[in-house]
Amino acid sequence: MIYFDNSATSHHKPECVINAAVNAMKSLSANPGRSGHSLSLKAGMLVYATRKKAAQLVGIHDPERIIFTLNCTQALNLAISGSVHSGGNVITTGNEHNSVLRPLFELQRAGRITVTIVPPNEKGIVTAETIERALTPRTYMVAVNHISNVTGAVTPVDEIGKLCRKRKILFLVDGAQSVGYGDIDMREQNIDMLAVAPHKGLHALQGVGILALAPDVCLRPVIFGGTGTQSESVFQPTELPEALESGTLPTPAIAALNAAITHNEKTRGESRRKLRELSMYLLESIQRISGIRIYTAPDTYNGMVSFNIDGISSMDAGNLLSSQYDIAVRGGLHCAPYIHRHLGTLKEGIVRASLSSDNTFGEIDFFLRAIREIAETEKKGRI
Repeated sequence: MIYFDNSATSHHKPECVINAAVNAMKSLSANPGRSGHSLSLKAGMLVYATRKKAAQLVGIHDPERIIFTLNCTQALNLAISGSVHSGGNVITTGNEHNSVLRPLFELQRAGRITVTIVPPNEKGIVTAETIERALTPRTYMVAVNHISNVTGAVTPVDEIGKLCRKRKILFLVDGAQSVGYGDIDMREQNIDMLAVAPHKGLHALQGVGILALAPDVCLRPVIFGGTGTQSESVFQPTELPEALESGTLPTPAIAALNAAITHNEKTRGESRRKLRELSMYLLESIQRISGIRIYTAPDTYNGMVSFNIDGISSMDAGNLLSSQYDIAVRGGLHCAPYIHRHLGTLKEGIVRASLSSDNTFGEIDFFLRAIREIAETEKKGRI
């Protein structure tokens, strides 16, 4: 199979990541932080070491402000639901994933907040100036994705972060499509909360997400239960990370994340260079095929190439690529309805090919031939 669905989850997992998970299952099958025996202590030390690496990765000092979640969706829900200001306003964008939109609109439906959607400009980008014009005295948070999972548009988080810090507004960044593929520094970029999907750009395993919190951010827990601390009390502890982490942590996935961060540090320069070259080659080549409409944001070379073939729905195109060519892409709405309304593709969706540095130019050439054949066959059928 040619795998071009890395924005959903990266297909290739480095050997060190696989080995770390296997070793944890073989040698660290204990509940970290719950017992005093050596195996539990070793698992706890591994979890703490991973917090430390993750904190360094995103530019914060305190490892205990790294909160492990089940996935990036849970991290975003925790950030949104744990910071609600009743009667307040949240500004988000037309590029967002339902992991941001759905919890916000549930809160609005319950009458607790109002939600303002800021549309992207002609290049698919939401600017700080557009967000500033939407601010109201009740606005307490701005939530944006760093990179759109549909068009690949890159949000200017540096400028938005400065705006939010100046106005003393919480700044939440969905880093699902960016962390691992590019640098991010929460201190330098004035990010208050950052949600991470390690199984994407970091090539870690599914089953663990991260919510990283700046020093002055205080969230209310949304899940309550066992933490291994203050067990004499029926109330949730207030100290981080236990206040926001209840239940058994996924030690094998956390062990794999530890290895993935180290691997990313060693290989990121070459990996990012290759991904940019692959992206440029695919985008420039597919634009030369007749009957193709491109939706990728201009001058964007981060692995995402979004398009449609005239006369074919995105789901049908994706099914043809899978069944006839054994190529994995994603069709449909990508859990991001507002960007499709903006692009006029709510009915047909969009085909998204998302590369990683583990793909090859040969795979791209085969993919281009497949797209050309499908487009030509469809054109002949219409004539």
